Amino acid sequence: MKVNYDFKDNAILIEYLKKGEEKAYVFLLEKFHRRLFAYALTFVDEKALAQDIVQSVFLKTWQYRKKLNPEYSIQSFLYKAVYNEFINTYRKDKATMMLEKKYYEAMYTVVEEMDERNLSEIIEAVTREIELLPKRCRQVFTLSKQEGLTNKEISEYLNISVKTVEALITKSFKILRKKLDNKYESILFFLFSNQTQFLTKS
Repeated sequence: MKVNYDFKDNAILIEYLKKGEEKAYVFLLEKFHRRLFAYALTFVDEKALAQDIVQSVFLKTWQYRKKLNPEYSIQSFLYKAVYNEFINTYRKDKATMMLEKKYYEAMYTVVEEMDERNLSEIIEAVTREIELLPKRCRQVFTLSKQEGLTNKEISEYLNISVKTVEALITKSFKILRKKLDNKYESILFFLFSNQTQFLTKS
């Protein structure tokens, strides 16, 4: 008799993962791969790197599946694992910036509070709009969000004034707010968490 597993139930999914049930692992891949990839892209610009991070997370999840806690959200576990993989693999030789910590904490809060489908859509929409920013705006935004550079460091790196950096960040934020509606506010806030003085409504 064919047994139908309710893998949508967190505890049941983890129970069968721990047992080594391949169907549970396939379900995990199909449900979370796309959204974890979108999440990884908020840390790295290259799709290949994002894909490497996600693949590593899934492989390690399977490898250490017997240690999974059925009382802990598998979604939360996976998002946290993506962040840790990014820090441990791509930032292991650098001190973790305070900005990165704030970025992670804010993202994690959003992940916990939002519906899974909405979260994936929001991350993808924000990522897409960031890619469409004017070249200079996108460059400054990336240096600020992903590299954790201060306005002064960005100005020195790009050989432009601090005021120009501030203006570009302000312009970026205004463009994103215009393109995205109010439900993206929390995402936009932490993306620009080191520039909160410029987050005034116009």
